[in-house]
Amino acid sequence: MDNAASRLDQVRSGIVKVCKPARRAPADVTLIAVSKTHGPEAIVPLIAAGQRVFGENRVQEAAAKWPALRAEYPDIELHLIGQLQSNKAEEAVALFDYIHALDRPSLLAALARAMDKADKRVPCFVQVNIGDEPQKGGCPISELPAFIDAVRAADVPLAGLMCIPPADTEAAPFFALLAKLAADHGLTGLSMGMSGDYETAVMLGATHVRVGTALFGARV
Repeated sequence: MDNAASRLDQVRSGIVKVCKPARRAPADVTLIAVSKTHGPEAIVPLIAAGQRVFGENRVQEAAAKWPALRAEYPDIELHLIGQLQSNKAEEAVALFDYIHALDRPSLLAALARAMDKADKRVPCFVQVNIGDEPQKGGCPISELPAFIDAVRAADVPLAGLMCIPPADTEAAPFFALLAKLAADHGLTGLSMGMSGDYETAVMLGATHVRVGTALFGARV
């Protein structure tokens, strides 16, 4: 419990520290505790320490552990931050409050159908392939204007843009580019930054940071 509370305090303090020179309010930054691969025994101490927003990578893993936790802690907000297969759209809409990896027309169509069927609108971030990496998910930058138009036309709530910069490179230019793309399209939500670079992301406008290792330790 003490470890969880101290780790949470350290990350929150890091956010506060960079908000001041960036002239931002810490309340405008949502800390998503990425609990993938971690069970309730690791999650509950963070909830006890005050964390209420969590992120999972896989629908199946979230379905196995979060319904029981949310029954006990109904004020939890749950974000899907990993790649989503179109055939899991209905489950994702039922389970999650936000989806961070909307990146292609087929998934958009599946999510729109699932939201209509459930009569539930789940805000989605469009994932941008910010480093133009062929092995990575995300909408190509060249296709982003048309895809954003399609999301809006489909009546899927558009929360903003999301990215994962290329590994082992300086993240700041990619975060700055995502912020510019969002501004160009009238979007304010920016899901960017993880354990190693969330302070840089906040400095450059992140509204949602996805932090796992710094809160939970190494994956199990």
